[in-house]
Amino acid sequence: MNEKFLNPYDPQKTEKINYKLWEESGFFNPDKLPERHQKPFTIIMPPPNANGSLHAGHALFVTLEDLMIRYKRMQGFKTLWVPGADHAGFETQVVYEKKLEKEGRSRFKMDPKELYDEIMQFTLDNKSFMENQVRSLGASCDWSRERFTLEPKIIETVYETFKKLSDDNLLYRGEKLVNWCSKHQTSLSELETDGVDKEDKFYTFQYGPFQIGTTRPETKFGDKYVVMHPDDERYKEYSHGQKIDLEWINGPITATIIKDEAIDMKFGTGAMTITPWHDTADFEIAQRHNLDYEQIIDFYGKLLPIAGPEFEGKNISVAREEIVKKLDEKGLLVKTEESFKHNVKVCYKCNRPIEPQIKAQWFIKTEPLTQKALEAVEKGDIKFVTERHERIFRHWMENIHDWNISRQIIWGIPIPAKICLDCGEGMVDLDDSISKCSKCGGKIEKDKDTFDTWFSSGQWPFATLNFPEGKDFKGFYPTDVMETGHDILFFWVARMIMLGIYCTGEVPFKTIYLHGLVRDAKGKKMSKSVGNVVNPLELSDKYGTDALRMSLLVGNTPGTDMNLSEDKIKAYKKFANKLWNISRFVLDNTKDLNEVDLESEDIKKLINSNSELINLEKTITDITKDLDNFQFHIASEKIYHYIWHEFADKIIEESKEKLDNSETQLILLYILQICLKTLHPFMPFITEEIWKSMPIKNKKLLLIEEWPV
Repeated sequence: MNEKFLNPYDPQKTEKINYKLWEESGFFNPDKLPERHQKPFTIIMPPPNANGSLHAGHALFVTLEDLMIRYKRMQGFKTLWVPGADHAGFETQVVYEKKLEKEGRSRFKMDPKELYDEIMQFTLDNKSFMENQVRSLGASCDWSRERFTLEPKIIETVYETFKKLSDDNLLYRGEKLVNWCSKHQTSLSELETDGVDKEDKFYTFQYGPFQIGTTRPETKFGDKYVVMHPDDERYKEYSHGQKIDLEWINGPITATIIKDEAIDMKFGTGAMTITPWHDTADFEIAQRHNLDYEQIIDFYGKLLPIAGPEFEGKNISVAREEIVKKLDEKGLLVKTEESFKHNVKVCYKCNRPIEPQIKAQWFIKTEPLTQKALEAVEKGDIKFVTERHERIFRHWMENIHDWNISRQIIWGIPIPAKICLDCGEGMVDLDDSISKCSKCGGKIEKDKDTFDTWFSSGQWPFATLNFPEGKDFKGFYPTDVMETGHDILFFWVARMIMLGIYCTGEVPFKTIYLHGLVRDAKGKKMSKSVGNVVNPLELSDKYGTDALRMSLLVGNTPGTDMNLSEDKIKAYKKFANKLWNISRFVLDNTKDLNEVDLESEDIKKLINSNSELINLEKTITDITKDLDNFQFHIASEKIYHYIWHEFADKIIEESKEKLDNSETQLILLYILQICLKTLHPFMPFITEEIWKSMPIKNKKLLLIEEWPV
């Protein structure tokens, strides 16, 4: 018996050895694969944030993508899987700010360059740590092509796209409403906000002849328009544009009647005042009717002079009840509903309510880009594995707004532009050559903002392949599969499609596979505060990476959330042990065989004449079809059941009475090698370890053995 099989399988002892073997072989690099590998198959890794440890979602995407790459490599494809790391803009800056807070420091009191350099070192340290974690999960990606979202070549590509958008009149700088976090002092994308259910007081006030309702009386200082639906019979006596005089918070004002179809006649009294500077719906009404608007709350969440000397400078959370009290004393408080349930948008990092603010930002005109993206899906140039997500994609694309790509943070790719201090004109300036405003000739300054991370990462597929003249771009673009979480379909996948087609003229990928969230054993979202986080790396250390990978694959339907528990991982550790024991039995009972040519004509005749192998052939055919159709959850279960229940429970048990027969020995060895090949993309470490001991001729690393057909 081979000595290593005298002991139970020890993943901690063998996994690093086998990964080193694979990496040193050079076969992660498509240029170093054997001659039979000709047709390219490419996946660009969604770059993990280089600001901390990998979580269960990272383990899932690594497992799914590595499965695809190993399967296609064994089929003879020239596989390229490009690894990467994301500087992660706002996400990383928030992580670093927490570190600064613990040290008693604040980013607002630091020199910008000093802060940038500190975050860069922090990110690079974490990047190295994160890459080793990706290795530990078995990722057979080409580390020689590893990319970082802040490396010079990537930044150059991002700048060229910015300039192209400007030249094509698809870029503009304008004042629009944005999601503003008063703690972090930046605008945020929709992805960087959460909607939380909250109970607040709902106030009804007398506004002249009308009653209006609000949860935010602190915004009402600038309200001078009262809006109602043109078909509301209750207000038919009032005409659009009519002026009325009334008493309000700080004295008499003149308000204007506005009729607009956006008003919900069934909500409240059907009449409402608007605060365009601090509400999206109000802003759109103001835009439609060309109304004036004024800022009420500053960028730190405090009331401005418009609130009057009594309230100016007060934080809105403090001023709210004082404003209500004053209106009550004037006899203008009609009623207070103590528990009004509504959904409030908050910063996903600090949970502070978002304060919509009008701010000058850079915007991309999205409509021309979305049209091409929709056409690509319509023609089948891009296919979704899950129809539901294709429908979601279409809906989003058909209802998209212009895209704010500015962020008021230090950490990220600086926007290469100049801003006029007199007229506010924005000018793209890649080479820092503009010295005065092109519109008014006035004084200019460098734009202090950085790009939204989704703008730069939206160019990831072609930027990583050295567009436009790079050898990899010409050989591996468009890529084959984009695999990522369904929660960033709109924020990342859609952006990649839009920018990929716009910049290259081709789709960035042909197939979109979206996985769901990884939840705890009871289906709840994992949270550190709840204490239900399953740490994949700790559990892979405990039970082996292969057990973790199988637990992430079996039962994981594309596009749906999955539950993960330690018990499930433990169960596939038992499967790994079962495979080890099966291999020990087969190898122990075929020890007289050596350098067996399992591809010889004699062996093929023996195999073809053996009825026991009919089910094996059918199983492999089915698994191959499942893998081709991205049904990984079904394929993983089929190979599991064949090895455990067909091979171990039936074939091996029935063979025990005729083990002295050479044909029986050859059949067992043949089935084992087919099982190892088929299982390798799912459980690469243990299969490679067993493969080393297989007594077969012309044996190569299992990593590049041919897929069984």
